[in-house]
Amino acid sequence: MKPPVLYIVVPCYNEQEVLPETSKRLRHLVRELTGQGKIDPASRITLVDDGSKDNTWKIISELCDRHECIEGLKLAHNAGHQNALWAGLMTVKDKADAAVSIDADLQDDVEAIRGFLEEYDKGADVVYGVRSKRETDTAFKRLTAEGFYKFMNFMGADVVYNHADYRLLSQRALQALSQFGEVNLFLRGMVPMLGFKTAKVYYERAERFAGESKYPLKKMLSFALEGVTSFSIKPIRWVFFTGVIFALLGIVMAIYAVISHLAGATVAGWSSIMVSLWIIGGVQLIALGLIGEYVGKTYIETKHRPRFIVEEYKH
Repeated sequence: MKPPVLYIVVPCYNEQEVLPETSKRLRHLVRELTGQGKIDPASRITLVDDGSKDNTWKIISELCDRHECIEGLKLAHNAGHQNALWAGLMTVKDKADAAVSIDADLQDDVEAIRGFLEEYDKGADVVYGVRSKRETDTAFKRLTAEGFYKFMNFMGADVVYNHADYRLLSQRALQALSQFGEVNLFLRGMVPMLGFKTAKVYYERAERFAGESKYPLKKMLSFALEGVTSFSIKPIRWVFFTGVIFALLGIVMAIYAVISHLAGATVAGWSSIMVSLWIIGGVQLIALGLIGEYVGKTYIETKHRPRFIVEEYKH
């Protein structure tokens, strides 16, 4: 069987410190896989500059000039990690037999791509890279990260536990993924919806090779909210049931107030009134904010704005 044309898509945002090492390791891997006949010589590494403010694009341009196996895609502005990844995948979907997405920080073991290809050869259209353990994480990071996956699954988003965006997609999977029209992307939830044959490859994740993390706690919380509101209406249902509970409590309190009045035992209860006002007011504000989140996403989707704009493509 003819070896597949493999494209490795790497979204980059302000990665000037780590990019030279990342490209070096990926080039070495591509050379070895090509020499072993496991991938076609036409295979490429696609570096996507997501509107970086440092020298990321300059480095990518120099790498493209020096190495035939590297191509660069420059987005006109910072579109966000998911959009940058989507831009790379959609750019190569018609040229690649399979595409691997991997972050530039070298936390994901590039050697796991060998395992991806083995599963692809066995017929898998989607191969997930899954962390085998989290020993390099702090206790807080481990707790929040594991809680994120459990929370997402509980809320109805079918995500693979301990899997980020390190995966292989066959051309058939890429073509199917391209049919998804939403602007608010959450690829970890979209890919499992494809329904094709899947496999998992486990690997140990290392610490970031250089530079700073692009996903602090604030962004992780925002990412989780994006995922939940993209794939589940459970939060809206919870607000509804909370409203029902408060309505029932209101009826009970009304009956209690009437009975107390008839018994002549009514006493002005300032504390209870204030507590009730704060609780009910808080619930109402949360409900309005949650509804606003869904309405806002619907509003953005109806505009049909492009997910990304390509400024330059070197290949």
